[in-house]
Amino acid sequence: MRILVISLPILLVACTERQGHFASAPQGYFANSPQGYFAGAKVTRVTSGGSVFDIRLRGNLAEAIRINPQYAPRLGPLRTRAAQAMAAVSGCRIKAVLGDQALMVGVLDCPSKGG
Repeated sequence: MRILVISLPILLVACTERQGHFASAPQGYFANSPQGYFAGAKVTRVTSGGSVFDIRLRGNLAEAIRINPQYAPRLGPLRTRAAQAMAAVSGCRIKAVLGDQALMVGVLDCPSKGG
């Protein structure tokens, strides 16, 4: 058991050093890099209630990435702030917001453009 406890951290360090992915990434690389559906979407920075979000829109969804540090933020107030920021950028009502304290996705309810 002692050998396992001693060797496991050594193996983890060796694997991290060999791959080198995290050591060579610039600071903040992962924090605000949209992936998947929102990759390539225009970003708009919005401040809402003391929280700063980068908002991206695509189709009937909006993504809010909180970019400012906050000590132990609660999801309830952040969800409301993110919805306000999404609504300000999109001009639409927000039906629902899902996610965590760092990244939230909102479902947009936009009026029909058809006339």
